[in-house]
Amino acid sequence: SRPVHMMFQSYALFPHMTVAKNIAYGLKHENIGKAERDERVREMLDLVQLTPFAARKPHQISGGQRQRVALARALARQPKLLLLDEPLAALDKKLREHTQFELMSIQQRTGVTFIVVTHDQEEAMTLADRIAVMDKGQVKQVGSPTEIYEFPNSRFVASFIGSITSFEARVTGRDGGNLVLDAPALGSRIVARDVPGVAEGQDVTLALRPEKLTISRDRPEAANVVEGAVKDLAYFGKDSLYRITLPSGALVQAHAVNARRGDEAVRVADWDDRVWLSFDPGSAIVLAE
Repeated sequence: SRPVHMMFQSYALFPHMTVAKNIAYGLKHENIGKAERDERVREMLDLVQLTPFAARKPHQISGGQRQRVALARALARQPKLLLLDEPLAALDKKLREHTQFELMSIQQRTGVTFIVVTHDQEEAMTLADRIAVMDKGQVKQVGSPTEIYEFPNSRFVASFIGSITSFEARVTGRDGGNLVLDAPALGSRIVARDVPGVAEGQDVTLALRPEKLTISRDRPEAANVVEGAVKDLAYFGKDSLYRITLPSGALVQAHAVNARRGDEAVRVADWDDRVWLSFDPGSAIVLAE
């Protein structure tokens, strides 16, 4: 059997064949007997939980089920490596989230290496053990989802994965294992985790993720504190995103989880409120390139 197989974005199923026959089709060039082929198809149907649908045609099942038929057909040949080209793009949000976990489970059970091509960052973060971030055909960084998100190696990777607000800054010194920065847009001295190889006087980018910022109505005791005013807020139910204007005119995004049920009166802040933003030195990303 071929050591590499591919699952296409369009699934490329044969409309006139049943689910079981679509899965079996990939095995017709394999040197195995009918009994073994039937057993392999049974295993694959079970693996992707489609046994009750074995006799149906592709048009008689849902998009999510068609996606699993294509996956079963690819895995039936027992490849060492499976390339999946945007496998979940055709599914709606709820089904896509559910299928991500199914894909992870199938990968773990089969032990086949999956290479997934996707434009959905959250999908990459959910599915992958290792992510390669590419720009114009060049690999910019390879690492675990945590490394890519928390320790991006460049402005491109930092802004590509997740939300981020960036500011120009200059390194003015070091203090107890941290960098001390002058960031004019933030209007204050900023303390950030140290980055090896960054020199005093060097121009860098200071990047802040919305969920790392804490919003408070009263000035907190923290290493980094900046005052601002709420310009916009978006309420998503489980959380809210605030856009805060700083005295310099710069905008920064901050994220607050709506941990308890309540109406507008119990929000952490409202439109035009004066607020304080604070963040830990360890959560400030300093980028030299």
